[in-house]
Amino acid sequence: MNTSPDLSFMSHASVFGRTLSLETIRQQAPAVFAPSADERRSIRYTFIRTERVLAGLLQAGFVAVDARQTRTRAANPLHARHVVRLRRRFETVQLRDSVPEIVFLNSHDGTSAYQLRVGLFRVVCTNGLIVSRGAFPTFSVPHRGNVVESVVAHALGMSERFDVLAVQVERMEQRRLFKDEQIRFAERALTLRYPEPGQAGMAASQLLNCRRPEDARDDLYSTLNRVQENLLRGGLSRRSSSGRLVQTRRITSIREDVRINSALWDAAAEMLAA
Repeated sequence: MNTSPDLSFMSHASVFGRTLSLETIRQQAPAVFAPSADERRSIRYTFIRTERVLAGLLQAGFVAVDARQTRTRAANPLHARHVVRLRRRFETVQLRDSVPEIVFLNSHDGTSAYQLRVGLFRVVCTNGLIVSRGAFPTFSVPHRGNVVESVVAHALGMSERFDVLAVQVERMEQRRLFKDEQIRFAERALTLRYPEPGQAGMAASQLLNCRRPEDARDDLYSTLNRVQENLLRGGLSRRSSSGRLVQTRRITSIREDVRINSALWDAAAEMLAA
C-alpha cells in the first residue's frame, strides 16, 4: 500500500491521538446512552443500549473518533438516529492520506437497525466518506437476540477486508480525470442534492472548488473528496427560487449524509470501471 512518510505519520499519530472519551460521546450523541427505547416499540423489540454495543466494539480493539446524532424537535432526542465512527486501535492498512473506519449507526425509535458500514477519514480535510453498499458489505443487525456479539463479529470481519478497500482507493488515486470528466461527475453529484432541473441555482463546477492546496490534483479520489466536501459542508453561493443570492446549507441529517455519500461512491466506482 502507499506509505508516504509524512502523511503516514499524520494518519497514524495525530489522527489516532484524537480518540473520544465516553463523556465526549455523551455530550455529542446522548442517544448512545439512552436508558430505554421509544415506548411505541413492539414487544418483539429488544432494547439494548448503544453504549453496551459500543463497549463491545471498544473491547474488540476499536477506538471511537467521532459521534453525533440527528437533531429532532418533535421526538425524544434520546431515541434519535445516531452514529459513531471507529477505527482499529492499531491499523495495518496505510493509504496516502486516508484512514479506514467502521461507521456504526443506530436509533431507538424503530427507524433503524444496528447498522455497520465502511468509511474513510481523509486527514488533510477531516473529510468523512462513507462507502456504498454496492462497493463493500454493509450489515444490519435487528433489535433482537444477541446484538452485541453479532455487531462486534461483523465489525471485525469488515475491518479484516480494509485492504480490499485500500486497493480501490489507490486505483481512484491513479485514475486521472480530464476536465470534462470532472464536470460530468460534479453534474451527477449536484442532482443528488437538487434532483429537479433548475432547482440548484448554481453551476455544477462550483463543487470542484478547492478549499486547500492538497486538493488541487486531478485524480478521481481527489475529485470525489472535493465534490463531497462542497456538497455536504455547504457554503457555496446559489440563487434561490426567488432569485435571492444565498449560501448552500450544511447537511446535518445522518440519513442524508449516508445517502449522498453512498451515491457519490457509486458514481466514482462507475467512473473507475468505465
